[in-house]
Order: sequence, then structure tokens, then C-alpha cells
Amino acid sequence: MFTVIFGRPACPYCVRAKEIAEQLTEKRDDFNFRYVDIHAEGISQADLEKTVGKPVQTVPQIFIDQEHIGGCDEFEAYAKANLDLY
Repeated sequence: MFTVIFGRPACPYCVRAKEIAEQLTEKRDDFNFRYVDIHAEGISQADLEKTVGKPVQTVPQIFIDQEHIGGCDEFEAYAKANLDLY
């Protein structure tokens, strides 16, 4: 299972999503993730909207195995329901 988190510096929801992903990496052998800093990578809102396939107003935007999950809250709910986060 591979997760990609598109986020930006100093975003508390991006930090939280990254923390959740790190917890899952430690807990599960089948979980890996990549954090993409949209500012460092030069990814614009329009670029992110193309990737997501719909308008986005916030980050993080999170994909699990190339399926768009949503933001931090959706990722945490998914992880609790499907990945034994807590």
C-alpha cells in the first residue's frame, strides 16, 4: 500500500497527516508513503486539481494506491476503519 500526501510547510493538517502516515509505517509492513511539499516541488493549485480530478481549496490532498482519499480528516478516518490506526 503506497500513500502520497500533497501538502505545504506550516500547515497543521499536513503535519498531522504526515504523523499518521509515519505511525502506520512503523505499525504495518505493507504501508509506505511519500510526502510531497507542493511549494518545494512547484505544484500549483491548478496542477493539484488536475491530479485530484476536481477543484481543491485545501491541503493536504491524500491518495492511497492512486485513489483520492481526501484531506487529513478523511485519511485519519480511513486509517482507523481500514488500517488499525488506533
